[in-house]
Amino acid sequence: MPPPRLSKLEFQIMETLWDKNECSIREIQEAFPAKKRPAYTTIQTTVYRMEAKGVVHRLRKVGNFHVFAPAISREAAQRRLIDDIVAIFGGRGQPVMAHLIETGKLSLDDVKEAERLLRNQSKESKS
Repeated sequence: MPPPRLSKLEFQIMETLWDKNECSIREIQEAFPAKKRPAYTTIQTTVYRMEAKGVVHRLRKVGNFHVFAPAISREAAQRRLIDDIVAIFGGRGQPVMAHLIETGKLSLDDVKEAERLLRNQSKESKS
């Protein structure tokens, strides 16, 4: 079963959890830039919803707050997001690749690595 879809705020919260491995809600909130920092209650509500989705889990209670950890990997969440983007283009990756090349976000080295992966996958499917 694929991981649930994450909103932009949920992805930002997960980035903090993936980087630090475990955090309280206050620590998650303080990881946001001061000018764009969501309210504590916004983070709290979002984290509790993420817990219900199975994206994070409570590790322990310390005093009057809980410590949370990621329940899904960064790679799994990224794969889900990329799959969703490719699905928008009817399952075709070419428009995504073309955009990445045009904007300079995909280097020749990236293309060579992708080619190597494709060759390996082709060899594996033939055997």
